Amino acid sequence: MSDFKIQFKVFEGPMDLLLFLVRKQEVDIYEVNMTELATQFLEYVEMMKRLDLELAGEFIVMASTLMYIKSRELLPVDQQVEVEDEEELEDPRWELIRKLVEYKRFKDITGDLQKLEFEQEKVYTRRPGSIPLDPLPMENRLEASIFDLIGAVDEVLQRYNHREAAKREIVDDQWSVSEKIVLIRRRLSEAGRLNFSELFEGNGSRGEVVATFLALLELIRLRHLLASQGEVFGEIEIIVAPVDMQRIVPGEPVAETVEAQ
Repeated sequence: MSDFKIQFKVFEGPMDLLLFLVRKQEVDIYEVNMTELATQFLEYVEMMKRLDLELAGEFIVMASTLMYIKSRELLPVDQQVEVEDEEELEDPRWELIRKLVEYKRFKDITGDLQKLEFEQEKVYTRRPGSIPLDPLPMENRLEASIFDLIGAVDEVLQRYNHREAAKREIVDDQWSVSEKIVLIRRRLSEAGRLNFSELFEGNGSRGEVVATFLALLELIRLRHLLASQGEVFGEIEIIVAPVDMQRIVPGEPVAETVEAQ
């Protein structure tokens, strides 16, 4: 699809995706439905591949582990017992749950430290510089994860699936991710903030949607934009990040083109 790929490891890893899916099930980690979790994990991995995201090897390893756990749980109860008797190693299901609990504890501690750092920044005088119009754009809001964004863009792509299935058009255009980056920044500088779905208004094909999404991910990765939600799994809002949060990476290549599909 494109020579440009977003490296997924710069965002989050497979354990983050698992925790995201557990939250969607709205159950305790110890009570999670592993078969459903495995199915959803594999669906997200397939979505990431379709979006041309460069997955770290850890995602493939985790997918294999979940496939094995799922296959075990689908066995009749008597066969499950036989498998457990034959294996000397710890049940992979409980091993994964243990790792999830440990990882969640680590993430919670990290989140608490980030909150303390944020509070500390409000105590000391900041360096002179540009004062953003909205200095605390994320206050009382949740930062949308990469998985929230992937789920949202998948909903957008579903609409194009139905449209293009009904009427298949030959499109010769190539969509430049670099141009989409410029367009998104221009729109946000004028509007201040946009709902996620508004970024794709006027997109004419799946290829253009993917180019827009890759441009958005690049701007979020560089902290030029922030994605937030008023509540868990709520509407995603895109805003311009405060100047002092934005990263400048000299000489780093930016996306080229994505062929319209």
